[in-house]
This record gives sequence, structure tokens and C-alpha cells, in this order.
Amino acid sequence: MIAEVLDSSAVLAVVLNEPGAGLVKTGVKGVGISAVNLAEVVSKLSDQLFGKDQIDLIVGGLGLQVAPFDESQAIVAGQLRRATRHLGLSLGDRACLALAIREKAAVITADRSWAGLDLGIEIKVIR
Repeated sequence: MIAEVLDSSAVLAVVLNEPGAGLVKTGVKGVGISAVNLAEVVSKLSDQLFGKDQIDLIVGGLGLQVAPFDESQAIVAGQLRRATRHLGLSLGDRACLALAIREKAAVITADRSWAGLDLGIEIKVIR
């Protein structure tokens, strides 16, 4: 069971030691991430010229429960488009939210625009 779902922005805050990093838990039971958001984290680290071995160490060291992006989450993420379009949320953002909705978990993000969403889950903004 996942109690808190991390958005890629929250994970990157930890990895890159950005503001709000201290509010993000990693390596703790019940903290997870969607496989879609993990792909975003790896993409951003690759963009910043981290090598494959460095990325593998970083990802492995986070100790996150990685949830596959399945058919039911894909449907929820698609349905969230209408409710989140005005904020410009990406597919990755909606995948994160879909996982949190499924797990009835809090979601942790650095994206302030999420604060106003009313999706029946707790949204914690780290900065």
C-alpha cells in the first residue's frame, strides 16, 4: 500500500537538493511513485548529463515503491484532463494524480498550481 505518492518534481527536489527537499520522504515504507513519473525523473537527470551508472545509483538509493502505469490509471489520467487542463497538467502529472486517487494517498509535489485541485485526495506542495 502506498500512503504518499511523489510527483517527479518532489523527487528532483531531493536529488538536486532544491528548496523543499527536506519535506519529501524517500526510503520510507509507503512512499511511492508512478513508473511514468520515474521516467520523468530519469529523463531530467539524463538532460543534466548524469550518466547511466549515476542515475541507477540515485534511483536505487531513493527506495521508492514504483507502481506500474496500468489500464485503470490510464483511464483516470485521461479523465483528469478536463479537470486539470486549465492548469496545463501534463500526462505525467495526471499519472501521478491517478495513482494517488487509486491508492487514496496524499500526493507530494513542488508544483504550486496543484494546490487548488479538488480531487478527493490531499495535495502537499513543498515550496
